[in-house]
Amino acid sequence: MAYILALNPLIIGTAADKNGKLLNGAPKFLDAAGKTLNEAAIDQNKMMVLAATALIAGIMTILMGVWGRFPLGIAAGLGINSLLAYSVAPTMTWPQAMGLVVWEGVLIFIFVITGVREAIFRSVPRSLRAAISVGIGMFVAFVGLVDSGVIRAGSGTPVQLGIAGSLEGWPIAMCVIGFLLVVILQIRKVPGSMLITIVTVSVLSVIVESIAKLGPRVGDDNPTGWAQNVPKLPSASSFSWPDLSLVGKVDLVGGFLKDGHFNIATFVGVLLVVFSLMLADFFDTVGTVVAIGNQAGLNDAQGNPPHLKEILMVDSLSAVAGGLGSASSATGFVESSAGVGEGARTGLASVTTGLAFLVAMFVSPVITMIPSEAAAPMLVFVGFLMMAQVRDIDWTDIAEGVPAFLTVIFMPFAYSITVGIGAGFIVYCITKLVTGKARLVHPLLWVVSALFVVYFAQGLLLGLL
Repeated sequence: MAYILALNPLIIGTAADKNGKLLNGAPKFLDAAGKTLNEAAIDQNKMMVLAATALIAGIMTILMGVWGRFPLGIAAGLGINSLLAYSVAPTMTWPQAMGLVVWEGVLIFIFVITGVREAIFRSVPRSLRAAISVGIGMFVAFVGLVDSGVIRAGSGTPVQLGIAGSLEGWPIAMCVIGFLLVVILQIRKVPGSMLITIVTVSVLSVIVESIAKLGPRVGDDNPTGWAQNVPKLPSASSFSWPDLSLVGKVDLVGGFLKDGHFNIATFVGVLLVVFSLMLADFFDTVGTVVAIGNQAGLNDAQGNPPHLKEILMVDSLSAVAGGLGSASSATGFVESSAGVGEGARTGLASVTTGLAFLVAMFVSPVITMIPSEAAAPMLVFVGFLMMAQVRDIDWTDIAEGVPAFLTVIFMPFAYSITVGIGAGFIVYCITKLVTGKARLVHPLLWVVSALFVVYFAQGLLLGLL
């Protein structure tokens, strides 16, 4: 799981909100034209994100061990942090975006204690559940390819391969090496393959930069430079007590307002964003918990793990904690299966993992040497892993396959997980209606689809209002 300590700072730690500011409140660029990166602020922000990520992961994983009594590690979820960084934050401030994460966690907690969570789970058909996971995987993979420079804005085309259709430069070479290495290690079933790859490619990148002096790539300037941050060894003076100033930096109200005032279209739109965050968190957790319990031989005859309610309550509180800590929503990691494979069967494994995360708070300066080209291959590979669920979709049934297809393609093409979920839900209701199977659609799904119609038509509705 330790790879999240490298990936989360590179995802939410380098993304700017609608005001062009980072999580720590500093501007991402030093000039209005967006040409000169504020490298010092970005490095500091990444260290702060790592400290917050490790703190939340440590506390909530220990809580999972003590209260949930289950061998499940908790940390910032990859799909949700990408949604926050690339879809939500550009429409509001970072504190407001983290406020939505808190509300998402609060909703899930209420749903757990009232039993509504199970009802929501049942309301979304299996094909759409699978499509949401596959779509998020494609979205995350696309983000990785773009962040590494393997895919860029095209000349005459929306996107293209590398520089004018060619893979040029050492940074892209590092990304390709990283992807091949993680694939080989995974095939060989080497434990910690993602972390090993990130460390290996980072060290190689530091060596390349020290010799070639490539510098950063900003816009069209220096196209063969490093995409996010220049790999360099941290100075000894940069190692200090973890900076936890991001903890508590949230705005629980502002995200629902437009320019400080209530607006019905904005309010509904943000509610749907919260719902999308909840869905992304929701289905991953249930699938992960069942899978881990099954692997460990802990599930009962109905396939339910022990202490399920406690496990789900800790998971929902983890989302709240992730928002309050500005680390993005924290959730259960399927990588916990590695611990189960080594014999973990009780909450003691989670307590041990949590303590290791707390120790990791003190290595945040090391993250400044990791380029996005070392992390991007992990995003692409995670996309591959999430693609496996495509087999749960019945492609021979148009009424099932088309909504799932739209869910998958709209996430990367529209660069929005919310749009993908909305398109899938609406078209699913329509296909069931025209095939005379409307009664099979859960009433809750009709309500959510109607809200998504409002979300997509908010510009038109705003004009009418």
